[in-house]
Amino acid sequence: MAAREYGQYCGVTRALELVGERWSLLIVRDLLVGPRRYGELAAGLPRIPSNILASRLKELQEAGVIRRIPRLRTVVYELTPYGRELEPVVLALGAWGFKAMGEPRETQVITPDSMTMALRTAFRPSAARALPPTAYAATFGPAELLVRVDGAALEIARGAGIADLAFASGPEIRRVIAGELAPAQAIASGVVEVLDGSPELFGRFAETFSLAA
Repeated sequence: MAAREYGQYCGVTRALELVGERWSLLIVRDLLVGPRRYGELAAGLPRIPSNILASRLKELQEAGVIRRIPRLRTVVYELTPYGRELEPVVLALGAWGFKAMGEPRETQVITPDSMTMALRTAFRPSAARALPPTAYAATFGPAELLVRVDGAALEIARGAGIADLAFASGPEIRRVIAGELAPAQAIASGVVEVLDGSPELFGRFAETFSLAA
């Protein structure tokens, strides 16, 4: 990695040398959700060239951030303990970037892993502790997630399942999380479609997942 050294003796500098290359932190973001095969990482980052993905994975392995694990007939990539220390950094960076997201462009997509990390970023344990345990079957464009909240515990898995509330939305769910759109207004305007369960439960979701200033 000598070619990308900044020539400064500084922790921030060293961190950027390790994970500051384009796509690196997004690979880390997706691996924070769980171990992934090469093809799963490629699918979750649809614009990354194959050679760049291979290069970034190699660099992150050499840095001790991720490791390759043989599993049955395939190989998966997962974060090392050192790599998992990046979780609060990624969540804080997501919260900071959220303020500047603006309206989605037509070319921008939601992926299951990106939405999982967005919800983890917006999760408010203090609010959740005061609410009954609730399960949400949430569909965000092509991302289908089962979100379970029980006090300060948050569990998010891909796919459908038994839930107290099932709803669908798209990138404009950002307006709810930002506090720009009240839950009832989101439903009335069609930003959120309640598929099953009481619409009032969406207010509980909005209270639990919020990055409102």
